[in-house]
Amino acid sequence: MQQFKNNLKIVSDKKNARVILPNMLTLVGVCIGLTSIKFALDGKFEFAIIAIIFAAIIDGLDGRIARLIKATSKVGKELDSLTDMISFGVAPAFIMYFWKLYTFGKFGWLLCLVYVICVALRLARFNINSNQEPAWKDNFFEGVPSPAGSILVLTPLIISISNFNYINLNYDMIVPIFFVLTSLLLISKFPTYSFKKIVIQRKTTIFLLFSIILFFGLLLIYPFNVVSVSALIYLCLLPISYIHFQNIKKINENQNIQDEDDSLEDEL
Repeated sequence: MQQFKNNLKIVSDKKNARVILPNMLTLVGVCIGLTSIKFALDGKFEFAIIAIIFAAIIDGLDGRIARLIKATSKVGKELDSLTDMISFGVAPAFIMYFWKLYTFGKFGWLLCLVYVICVALRLARFNINSNQEPAWKDNFFEGVPSPAGSILVLTPLIISISNFNYINLNYDMIVPIFFVLTSLLLISKFPTYSFKKIVIQRKTTIFLLFSIILFFGLLLIYPFNVVSVSALIYLCLLPISYIHFQNIKKINENQNIQDEDDSLEDEL
């Protein structure tokens, strides 16, 4: 009887049991990303965008949950990259191709290929450079992250189905511009905010919680309007993040020079 109970154990290591949860979330993200392609193929672009948004939320949660419960693993890291490739690389490219890019013929397909390749290059560089940067760079990404890139690429479609659709936009021009711009930002070394380590004073915590609740409340009621505005705000933050990064970099370089001078004085 005891031997039978032992055979029923799914996992024998507590760490392996903890690893299952974040990896399951990652796999759910894969399913949602692939489902968004099916929605786009059926012409249900609203559901396709919502699926990508859910995939982005899950992508932001699985890594944090893994670190919180101390369940990080090399398999999870590689699985997360493959998920990002599908949900934020292949899926947005297909969605935009089924919506507008197919009208450009071969040029439209070329834009899709370029974008997907840039996502792959960005993910490969991120895996190589992770955990090799100084601590002060934790609040910055090198280039636009793939989840943000997918939203930027989808922005023309999101605007077209939002309440801002009364604006007369030339999508034949805007869509290729967003594809090219986003592809360049993905593979560039342009510093963008990562929001990984944000220090919030205790007295302002209540306002932060209220803002988060308000944001998600508006997201549930006006999803496409909120995402459209958020994407435009993110674009406006890019020059601010660049200036902020350069200032912090200059301060740290001056500090390193000062430390080297102090060490030389000690040796003398």
